[in-house]
Amino acid sequence: MKKIESRLLGIDQGSVVLFSDFETDGVMWTGTGPREVRRTIRFAEAFRGLPAVTVGITMWDLDQKTNQRADISAETITPEGFDLVFRTWADTRVARIRADWMALGPARDPEEWDLY
Repeated sequence: MKKIESRLLGIDQGSVVLFSDFETDGVMWTGTGPREVRRTIRFAEAFRGLPAVTVGITMWDLDQKTNQRADISAETITPEGFDLVFRTWADTRVARIRADWMALGPARDPEEWDLY
């Protein structure tokens, strides 16, 4: 369990189209084997500590002729941002993916001063 000491809870969220490989014959649509797309996300402002980050697929467009395999995660989480990572493998053909994310963590108090 993550316990937040601050009386201020910061919440940031967003949505991003990770790729649209159907339009460009990109590797997610035409390739096989392990494939990965990584997008660096920056928070609107830095948290005071490490936030909890959740990610989810909010739109997917996959070929129905192959198995649908997908893994999405938040990696390299810092107070300033994280990497949003989508992976697939084998013969899965992914045309496009949109993902939403939400980060919750201790926010900086506007009355806090960094003196040094």
